[in-house]
Amino acid sequence: MPRKALVIYLVSEPETPELARAAVEAGADLIELGFPFSDPLADGPVIQRASERALARGMRTARCLDCLSETRALVGDTPIVPMTYAALLEAYGWERFAADAAEHGATSLIVSDVPAGQRPDLRRIHLVAPTSTDERIGLAASTTDGWLYLVTLTGTTGARAELSGALEGLVERTRPLADGVPLYAGFGISTPDQAAAAARLADGVAVGSRAVQVADEGPAALGEYVASLRAALDAIG
Repeated sequence: MPRKALVIYLVSEPETPELARAAVEAGADLIELGFPFSDPLADGPVIQRASERALARGMRTARCLDCLSETRALVGDTPIVPMTYAALLEAYGWERFAADAAEHGATSLIVSDVPAGQRPDLRRIHLVAPTSTDERIGLAASTTDGWLYLVTLTGTTGARAELSGALEGLVERTRPLADGVPLYAGFGISTPDQAAAAARLADGVAVGSRAVQVADEGPAALGEYVASLRAALDAIG
């Protein structure tokens, strides 16, 4: 069975490159690097607070790009995917942002509020949710960059007590439309058991809010947490 992918989300701050290295050394396969935005509609309280803190520390777009470069230098060839919102790209310049992100080490992009079909020139990873139509899922799968991000629930990011029951149906609808594109599930996944349950359905998982919380305790704590997720995914047989 192919290894289940583990995506770890971190907000861009001065300490983030070292945190990303700890996550990769502990088993993360991809780093999703949040570029903070003042009105992050898809993000729950944990990531909102982290984004507000990052902005207060001066983490504007140029500094986030520097953080991306520093992270790239510490994680080797591990994919790094900046995640942000359309307003940031609008202010910075769409083509300029894509070019500068790639130059600084980005593997791809996630722009969570730009659906598939809009800005087709911008190479990026698409998100689909339980509310997405089959037509929308098919379009997203056919134009996504490498993998498809399955949003497991309707609402914002954040740790949940249980894995969303909507994921199974979303995977069942998406598989036939995805033509072999890997499906990674995110939103609401925080514990090793939840990660394993999601990975039994999908090809990988993305963990954000809980990773951001643990990252506040430092690289060692984050590494231990990521290792627990990696062990849970590797135990799937």
